[in-house]
Amino acid sequence: LAKANYALIGGGSPILAETLKQAEALEAEIGRRVSNVTFKCFPAMRYWKPFTKAAARAAEAWGATDAILLPLYPQFSTTTTASSLREWRRHSDLPCATICCYPMGKAFAQAHADAILKAWREGGSPAAPRVLFSAHGLPQRVIDRGDPYQWQVEQSVAAVRALLPPDWDVRTCYQSRVGPLKWIGPSTEEEIHAAGADNTGVILCPIAFVSEHVETLVELDIEYAQVAKRLALPYYLRAATPGA
Repeated sequence: LAKANYALIGGGSPILAETLKQAEALEAEIGRRVSNVTFKCFPAMRYWKPFTKAAARAAEAWGATDAILLPLYPQFSTTTTASSLREWRRHSDLPCATICCYPMGKAFAQAHADAILKAWREGGSPAAPRVLFSAHGLPQRVIDRGDPYQWQVEQSVAAVRALLPPDWDVRTCYQSRVGPLKWIGPSTEEEIHAAGADNTGVILCPIAFVSEHVETLVELDIEYAQVAKRLALPYYLRAATPGA
């Protein structure tokens, strides 16, 4: 299935290229702000090269004396952020500080609001649109054990919603469900069906993602777009991820 999905987007994901651009942009911005300390950004991926172990070795070979860990998951979860931080500590003994999460970050919220408004304008500026904030889902039992992810997603949505016109309809939903377990909801597909029943178009915002990858390019742009077309939604628009 994964191979077939990647084939739909040209045979590979753009996430590494986008992450490298983010690292370069961050490094340049730090360089503009700090003059007496040398910083270098090392992308560390969980499921593709450069893996975390390779990033740790590269940082040590460069001569790093300390590390600041910046998860690219805006909302904290034990399944993503915590897992990534554990992986780093498995491979590096460098003293490190951690940026936990930034679900209500002002510039983060503004970046999403700008992308939503851009998609809306390019889509013809439809009146009173419905915005679906689509985040990666998690099994309900993970949330029931105290994982803060769903609450933080809701805080992100609230932060972006405050920057959008007040008459817009805003809903939070979850994508990427797999397996037989009960997952948090409503699902993104359910919300698209609800829009079809209400004869309204939607703007999709990938609120939990900062880079384009298979879950945005295949699920949102192909699979859910096909559902919207089948249901004859007046429009189906998709806001870009923040990127660099």
